[in-house]
Amino acid sequence: MNDATTISDKLLLHAFDVEASDIHFSPFPDRVDIYLRIHGRRMFYKSILPSQYQVLITFYKFTSGMDIGEIRKPQNGTILYKVHPQEYSLRLSTLPVNQSESLAIRILPQQQKMTLDQLFLFPNQLTKIKNWISNRSGIILFTGPTGSGKTTTLYALLETILKEKSYQTITLEDPIEKNMADILQVQVNEKAGVTYQTGLKAALRHDPDIIMVGEIRDSYTARFAFDASLTGHLVLSTLHAKDAPGTIHRLLEMGLKQTDLEQSLIAVAALQLIPIDIDNRTIRRAAILELLEKEALFKTIRNMDIAANDQFHTFDYLRKKAFAYGYFSEENYHVFQEKR
Repeated sequence: MNDATTISDKLLLHAFDVEASDIHFSPFPDRVDIYLRIHGRRMFYKSILPSQYQVLITFYKFTSGMDIGEIRKPQNGTILYKVHPQEYSLRLSTLPVNQSESLAIRILPQQQKMTLDQLFLFPNQLTKIKNWISNRSGIILFTGPTGSGKTTTLYALLETILKEKSYQTITLEDPIEKNMADILQVQVNEKAGVTYQTGLKAALRHDPDIIMVGEIRDSYTARFAFDASLTGHLVLSTLHAKDAPGTIHRLLEMGLKQTDLEQSLIAVAALQLIPIDIDNRTIRRAAILELLEKEALFKTIRNMDIAANDQFHTFDYLRKKAFAYGYFSEENYHVFQEKR
């Protein structure tokens, strides 16, 4: 295990130093390639021998609580890694491939490095979201693909709110990605009988002001979250959708009715992370948001066309605005547009 610890420490410290969000291990018969995702881009790091990888993945599976003898089924685990003064939660996931296993590691810093102001590219969008939070009941959804910053935004938002006012806040998460002060965080554990549904029922008995549901994954969770918002609670949650209007379509597909959305849904914020360039060098990523509220939200629920005066700006419009303001290099802007 000493060899595995040495290889792991060197890899992780480098990943932290370059602010990587993920590490990917791709096994082949003669080598295993390691990639890092940095500011949204997957970049080759190095190759190691299959024998080294076998020792390393066994070490990771053992340390994160996985079954080291199981290679035929996907597994998940978590490691808390400390590098003073920072702590990182590492979420590990294995996937059986070609008589071997691929490994992916998501890196989640536990100390917030960026303020809420830094997370959003356009300050006026943050102002709108803060206004949404002033509602005492209803549901606000943050949507986007995996890795778009939904949960990071929710954490930062809750931290900001609780500095200003005292709210009984309860989160239901699978897994808990970051430990937060002044918040009751419930770890969803279906094997132990703690599902989103049972956790939400228990949370409602603790007199919460704000409930954060880590992710709406199915029709039952969606129904329960919307019902909670009708009983005098503000519910914040995330959902996988490619854009703000797509969120409405997903909720309707889950069995919610138009009247449910009209009564409970305050707004939708769809997130997209774009690289911020200074002197042709990407320094970080920031979020642009499609904000769906008020008349534009009502029209979308009713499957009506959104007019220009409804103040709804698409991702395409926001990327062009970011480019015009000089946040994008021309090269990155065109690459990003082509991906869409």
